[in-house]
Amino acid sequence: MHIKTATYLTSAVKPKGYPETKMPEVAFAGRSNVGKSSLINVLVNRKSLVRTSSTPGRTQMLNFFNINEDELLLVDLPGYGFAKVPLSVKKAWGPMVKSYLEKRDNLAAVVMLFDIRRVPREEDIQLLDWLEEFGIPTIPVVTKADKVNRSQRSKHVRAIAEATGLPADAFTLFSALKRQGVKEVWELIESTLEPKSEEE
Repeated sequence: MHIKTATYLTSAVKPKGYPETKMPEVAFAGRSNVGKSSLINVLVNRKSLVRTSSTPGRTQMLNFFNINEDELLLVDLPGYGFAKVPLSVKKAWGPMVKSYLEKRDNLAAVVMLFDIRRVPREEDIQLLDWLEEFGIPTIPVVTKADKVNRSQRSKHVRAIAEATGLPADAFTLFSALKRQGVKEVWELIESTLEPKSEEE
């Protein structure tokens, strides 16, 4: 996809706060500090569309971004799994994200991020279960590929695949630093948008 414009639209915690639009949406989900903000910024070729933070767990709302003036919305879902986040915030994450996944009719796909150095845990599996339950196309991406030697990457991806039950070849390697995987992720995103446009 050729990115001409990318602008922040709004943030929300409940359905009543979601933007009223029929534009297709692609959401990004993953643990705190998995590299979600960096990935989105690289995909849209902007340095700071999505704020990155040295403190994980800062994104505690659903943040909507308008791409190419009403062609597509990208949604940054709040991260999870950071130990220092208050318990009340941890408890709010599940209902907030599940409600969005269940009720957002124009949600075309979710890009699910996994840190190449971390084995998926309970929250990751819970989110994958919701995506399967609601029939949402899932694009699994392994971030921070540059943090592991090239010879060891397949081993790490296999460990993530085993923990999630997904096939190893379903994962796309991504590095914001090296800009690795940008084309591949966009191709997967666009493939989830095509069926809807054909139906319309």
